[in-house]
Amino acid sequence: MPERLDDTDLLFKALADPSRRKLLDLLHAHDGQTLNDLCEHLDMTRQGVTQHLGVLEAAGLVTVVWRGREKLHFLNPVPLQEIYERWIAKFEKRRLKALSDLKKRLEKSND
Repeated sequence: MPERLDDTDLLFKALADPSRRKLLDLLHAHDGQTLNDLCEHLDMTRQGVTQHLGVLEAAGLVTVVWRGREKLHFLNPVPLQEIYERWIAKFEKRRLKALSDLKKRLEKSND
C-alpha cells in the first residue's frame, strides 16, 4: 500500500522540483496568470506544466480562480510562511542575537 503524504510532505515534494519553483517565482512576479501565460516561460509541454501546477495546488501553494472560461493561478504564500516559522525563524533568532551581542561588544571596545 502506498504511503500517504501529509501536508508537509506534499509541500516539500512540491518545492523539490526546479520547474515548480520557477512557476512559483513566475506567480510571485505576476499573480493571476493563465496556463498559457505560464507555459510561455517554461520549456515543457502544456501537459507538463499542468501536472506541475497540480502538485503545487495539492500542496496548497497555488490556488485557482475561474474568471469566465479562464483559469487564473495565484500564489498562496501561507504554507511558505509556515515553513519559515517552523524551521527557519527559530534558527535566525539565535544568529541575530549573536550579531547583536557582537555589535554591543565591539561598541564597548571602541569606547
